[in-house]
Amino acid sequence: MYFEYLYLINYLSIFFCLGILLFSISFFFVYQKLNKEKSSSYECGFNTFSDARNKFEIRYYLIAILFIIFDFEILFLFPWIICILNLTFIGLIIMLNFLCLLIVGFIYEWYEGALEW
Repeated sequence: MYFEYLYLINYLSIFFCLGILLFSISFFFVYQKLNKEKSSSYECGFNTFSDARNKFEIRYYLIAILFIIFDFEILFLFPWIICILNLTFIGLIIMLNFLCLLIVGFIYEWYEGALEW
């Protein structure tokens, strides 16, 4: 009964192990020298120049909203992973249509300059 979730568990475990592997490789093989400036709360390289309560530009909010939208659309791929072996031809066409709409939306946002900093 729970055999269908094996693909999702396999998918998540592979990416979890890959994340741990990449983190451990970067931790052990990269030269790390602690520095007073790097340990400070402003590690971006800029000195503080005004109050922290300034308004942000709308581009930051737009990028955040686009990230959330595309993140939720990718989340809809998990049920497809679970039932991929039992999927009919029509289900495959519908899923490919969804992926094409996702790609067209991403290209449109890129073309309109919403992803530009």
